[in-house]
Amino acid sequence: MSEESHHERELGGQLLASVSRSFYLTLKALPRELREPISLAYLLARTADTIADTASVSAGVRLDCLEQYQTLIQLPDATSLQGLAARIAQDFVPCQGDAAERRLMERFTDGLAWLGTMRGAPLAAIQQVLERIIHGQRLDIQRFPSDGQLRCLQSAEELDEYTWLVAGCVGEFWTEMCAIEKPGSLDPEMNLEQMKSWGASLGKGLQLINILRDIGEDVRDGRCYLPGASPEAVIADSRVLQPLWQSWLGICRGHLDGGLHYVQHVADGKLRYATALPLLLGVKTLARMQAASWDDKLSGIKISRLDVAMILAEAAIACRSADGIARLFTKLSG
Repeated sequence: MSEESHHERELGGQLLASVSRSFYLTLKALPRELREPISLAYLLARTADTIADTASVSAGVRLDCLEQYQTLIQLPDATSLQGLAARIAQDFVPCQGDAAERRLMERFTDGLAWLGTMRGAPLAAIQQVLERIIHGQRLDIQRFPSDGQLRCLQSAEELDEYTWLVAGCVGEFWTEMCAIEKPGSLDPEMNLEQMKSWGASLGKGLQLINILRDIGEDVRDGRCYLPGASPEAVIADSRVLQPLWQSWLGICRGHLDGGLHYVQHVADGKLRYATALPLLLGVKTLARMQAASWDDKLSGIKISRLDVAMILAEAAIACRSADGIARLFTKLSG
């Protein structure tokens, strides 16, 4: 068995499933040619995310470790890897309350070893998307330093930049990997740049769902991603965020519409199903949030396991045609 298959078996199974939650459904559904590079990119991004989100570690240490991690992704170096691995083991592993996140940190060097087996265009694409994601995570730490004070993003441009860096660029990466690893899997009559643009919209829409869903938790943690209100006003009465929330929900719906166009122009059936799943789960979540009271929005809205199971079953049929996908998308959006 090849080294690549060994790494994929060891890391792309239970460990990836434990940290990827519902997205693992998409990874499992991917055609074989795409599963390894996209799973690897996701695992490396989740590692960076765990480093960035370990709030009990100082912002300065997290920023420094992310910078070192990014350097190692671009330019592997055994000495630097050993030093960062020791720092991760000392400063980050003990802080993980979640067993899956702890295991991810314990296997920090394994993800980079897996990356070391990649070559050519897939390697370059993974390195580029990780550079963008980590840049977004570092910006997030700088903007929200976890010092007990509430801060708000200052402009729509800041939020749009953030959603592109941590998710929109993933849609572009996904499209590039399809073109590289599975030629013909995308509509040959559709311009690749248009597909990348729709892919970016899908990623940004999914990230906005996370932001809208987590609005209450984020504010309690000192982060308000919705621009347009002062921290003082939000602290005085969170309902000041309601019109902003509603406005960004409309923007999110627009991004998901772009995602629908993307899925409709995926030519490979298995890839179309895998790509449709996060879109369909996302639009169902958005509809559920839209119908909830403000207090429930602040508590966080999730769809049930039954909802997920039903969407998986309906998508298997709907994804046979572009019209079928559109009908299911409209149904789930309410």
